[in-house]
Formats: sequence, structure tokens, C-alpha cells
Amino acid sequence: MSRVGKKPLEIPSDVTVTIKESTVTVKGPKGELTRTFNPDININVEENVLTVTRPSDHKEHRALHGTTRSLLGNMVEGVSKGFEKGLELVGVGYRASKSGNKLVLNVGYSHPVEIVPEQGIEIEVPSQTKVIVKGSDKERVGALASNIRDVRPPEPYKGKGIRYEGEHVRRKEGKTAK
Repeated sequence: MSRVGKKPLEIPSDVTVTIKESTVTVKGPKGELTRTFNPDININVEENVLTVTRPSDHKEHRALHGTTRSLLGNMVEGVSKGFEKGLELVGVGYRASKSGNKLVLNVGYSHPVEIVPEQGIEIEVPSQTKVIVKGSDKERVGALASNIRDVRPPEPYKGKGIRYEGEHVRRKEGKTAK
């Protein structure tokens, strides 16, 4: 039995979950998320407790059991609390700013890089070297944070670049003269 899959999921009072065939819609104060799951996995809501069960111990069902429960947990947490991912800019002259809805990055290129967030995702710039990506969908928040990081990933010699908050960059020793 999947350890994650057999855990019941408590639904907060301000969140509503509706199940129609194999599509689950979760509504809360931070928004609404909809996802279609495999029809073999059974999803039940009883008295603000969501449970996920599988029909057999077939390998595919075992794999989907925990994954389905985990995705549902992220949906419920996203519409009630939301998710955020922090990024840090490290390097001389590296800075971020917000222009309307767009994020503008100056990270050592001859031109500024502009990133437009998709609907439902919000970008905050509390300081010139810090960017925070917020939203209700964990997958989309992580994807946008990854795209921002890919503009200038941290390099191992000087440590310059865009890194996740708290990320450790392994440093390498440079060349030595003979």
C-alpha cells in the first residue's frame, strides 16, 4: 500500500472539491484548479475528508495511487494557501525590476530580458536582487521559476547567476599558472 496514497486528505472549510467522472475541480480563496486523473483510481469526498483508493495491486495502479493523492494535496494547498518560489540574483550589476506585469532582468547580456507571467501567476520584486514567484498551481509556479533561472544559471567558478533561494552552488577552483 502506498504510504502517501492511503493518507486521508483534510479539506479546509473554505475549500470546495467537486468530482465529475475523473475530473476534479478544487475552488478556494486563492483561485480554482481543475485536473483530470486516471479513471481507474477512485477519489471520494466524505465530510471534508478526501480519500484515494486503487482497484488492484497492479504496478500501474500502485504508481498512480500516491501520485494522485499528492497532486490532490497540492491542489487543495494551492487554492487555500498558495505557493511561492524565491530566486536570488548574484553578480555585479545583476538586477531585477518590474515593468507593469513584466519582469525585467539585467544579468550581463547586452539587452534586458523580459519575462511575462501567464494568467494566475504573480511576480514580486522586493529588492533588486530578489524575485518571488507566487501562484496557486505548484507546477506552474515551479516552471516559471525554472524559466527565470534558465536565463542565467549559476556558474561554478564565480558563483554568478540566478539561483533558487537557499540553493548551494558547488564552486570549482580556477586554472593555476605553472
